[in-house]
Amino acid sequence: MSDGAVLSLMLAVPDAAAAAAWYKEALGATELWNLGTIVGLEVRGAALFLAQPGGGWRHPEAAECTTVRVEVFLDDPDPFIARAVRAGAKEGPDGTRDHQRPWGRHRQGGFTDPFGHIWLVGDKSPLVRHPA
Repeated sequence: MSDGAVLSLMLAVPDAAAAAAWYKEALGATELWNLGTIVGLEVRGAALFLAQPGGGWRHPEAAECTTVRVEVFLDDPDPFIARAVRAGAKEGPDGTRDHQRPWGRHRQGGFTDPFGHIWLVGDKSPLVRHPA
């Protein structure tokens, strides 16, 4: 194993099979493995987990609030968001638009998936060094 860290995301969902099916349709996810109540998925090379919670954590509906905000960065956020909305996601209130940031123009929009998770989708990640 390398010395580098791998950061993963596990989304709490009430039904892992139903959620996996939705993410496959809406985001083009592919299944890496499936243990029934926990499913490993990949979305454009980025891995994430879905799990039916237990042991002290809850999915957004049970918690009565959004429990995570997922941020995705890819070259063109518009088709990614549109596909999710066509599959039943609720588009974000601001639509998809351009923002001025210290690193230049940043296009971003988002949606809330049927399981209560907020997704922001942009074209440039702020998680890298940008020229001052």
